[in-house]
Amino acid sequence: MSIASTIAVSGLNVASLRLQVAASNIANSLSDGPLPDATSPESFPVAYTPFQVNQTDLVGGGTSATVTAVTPPTISSFDPTAPFANSNGMVASPNVDLANEFVQLMIARISYAANAQVIRADAQMSASLLNILS
Repeated sequence: MSIASTIAVSGLNVASLRLQVAASNIANSLSDGPLPDATSPESFPVAYTPFQVNQTDLVGGGTSATVTAVTPPTISSFDPTAPFANSNGMVASPNVDLANEFVQLMIARISYAANAQVIRADAQMSASLLNILS
């Protein structure tokens, strides 16, 4: 595998991770829970903790990514119908920005397509080189 394909594969891996994290955040954006300082939160599941992808360049070329929790993981929202709401009707909601998550999905899609095209072009160039040499 050439260096161009190796770099593109690292980009494919990061795009895939970005897609997984954004999809998880979107799917769990309504997973509320009791506020962190609630008196008896043990009977209810905690609110979902959203994640973010931090992408960095590698020295020899390519990219890598780490996944970290969003800070703060929850925000207070008003939902007096929730069984775990406090006396003021407040619950902990995941700190998910849906607009940002959809942007992350678009970035993942475009990045994946671009890196796949690099791999395709590299394969075509290698095939052409082998045809010239034979």
